[in-house]
Amino acid sequence: MPDTSPDIETLASREVYRNAWMTVREDQVRRRDGSTGIYGVVEKTDFVTVVPVHTDGSVQLVQQFRYPVGRRHWEFVQGIWGPPGTDPLEAARHELLEETGLTAAEWQHGGFLNLAQGTMRQGYDIFLARGLSQGAARPEVEEQDLVTRAVTLAELEAMLLAGEIRDATSVASFGLLRLKGLI
Repeated sequence: MPDTSPDIETLASREVYRNAWMTVREDQVRRRDGSTGIYGVVEKTDFVTVVPVHTDGSVQLVQQFRYPVGRRHWEFVQGIWGPPGTDPLEAARHELLEETGLTAAEWQHGGFLNLAQGTMRQGYDIFLARGLSQGAARPEVEEQDLVTRAVTLAELEAMLLAGEIRDATSVASFGLLRLKGLI
């Protein structure tokens, strides 16, 4: 008869830190073999990433300074908008307009991935946006340094291979969409 005990059981949990964007907790746990330990868990709201595809097949990237790593990075549009439980497509539309000024006539859901499942309870929905129209961007104060540009798929792949795009969400999103034959 197979062992049906949980792989890891939570014995106790305490909140260590909280702000408007995240909560950090520490859990006391017992593993299947009976040994005990702790897990630190970061809880953040799920987010979206958007891959805007122009009629010529090029994709729109954004670049901004990312404070935790102290550098500017190229990446796909991404962010959190609205309270927890907001429709991811609504959030994707908002983020695309906010960061690039683009609106899209066609939307396709590409998948859902976990961000850093060893430490964080956050994931993201991947969207493809087509039928793009340009308007005025509406960046938030944290995005005031944001720049955006379209690149061909060949340029994007060269940027990925050269390490110019280090954002794991963008790399994983591109890989998944490419494997699915969506771009």
